Amino acid sequence: MDVLTQGLLGAALSQSIANKKETRLATGVGFFAGLIADLDILISSSSDPLLNIEIHRHFTHSIFFVPIGGLIAALVLWPVLKYFFKTVSISFKRLYVFCLLGYSLSGFIDACTSYGTHLFWPLYDERISFHIISIIDPIFTGVLLFAVIKAWRDRRPRLAHYGLLFCGLYLLLGALQLHRANDMAMELAQSRQHEVEKISVKPSMANLLLWRSIYISGDKIYVDAVRPGITSSKTYTGDSVDLFIPERDATGIPRDSELYSDILRFQEFSDGFIALEPGKENLLGDVRYSMTPIKIATLWGITLDKDKPDEHAHYGFYRATSPDDREKFFLMLLGN
Repeated sequence: MDVLTQGLLGAALSQSIANKKETRLATGVGFFAGLIADLDILISSSSDPLLNIEIHRHFTHSIFFVPIGGLIAALVLWPVLKYFFKTVSISFKRLYVFCLLGYSLSGFIDACTSYGTHLFWPLYDERISFHIISIIDPIFTGVLLFAVIKAWRDRRPRLAHYGLLFCGLYLLLGALQLHRANDMAMELAQSRQHEVEKISVKPSMANLLLWRSIYISGDKIYVDAVRPGITSSKTYTGDSVDLFIPERDATGIPRDSELYSDILRFQEFSDGFIALEPGKENLLGDVRYSMTPIKIATLWGITLDKDKPDEHAHYGFYRATSPDDREKFFLMLLGN
């Protein structure tokens, strides 16, 4: 999830085992430890743009890296506390426990999103994605923020327990909504008499009401939106696009070139949901994501420059949305 939520979750976990006197220290330590895992975003290569998306949420988010991540946070904070906060009395062992808890759920909460993490690396080197919460969710983050601040201000660790309990229940609600949304998406595909080869259903931005459905049938990718409501549910028909199959569609690109290798890497990263962006013949996009749930309008993709097959593909972000797209999103979110 976003870095604020990562830090707040770490702070709440550290607060949850603190005594009254330790609450404020545990808040800061846990918040810091909760951010450490996402420092892998700094690993990049100017010559290989895809390295960053491959390594982000990789080994630092593995459950097997948690003890090491907690230790790194403790080693960084220990001299800071001893030098700048000399009045703070805490053993390194206790500091490590706070850091360990603060770091512990970084990989798990990211796995709850649709982006996914290498949660069980090195035993299992595939991204794990539960698809039960958006990368940004103001309700989840807002309640957690309130609980953490309240616990810090009142020195009452029990308030962190309430915040964590809410988070757990909210994730369970996300799992329920995912199940309902997936059923709706499959029913829609069956009504079209499509044989679904692969499907991905995920919450749209910042909510658990409106879900984006993407499935592959034949040589096409179909994108729709479903809204599994409490009393009634709605389906919004979206766009479709030709599935990009490298062996067939990467014409004019040598199979032993860097560019073709990058296409295969991007295909693996995108779980096979790749297509040329409509109106942009050289932009190969990850169809799983879009600011508008029913559109083929990728958030990120690679540029296929056939004149430079021996160079790595350019990787870029495309997050612009029109006022009309934003209006449609909110109307669908409201069930209109």
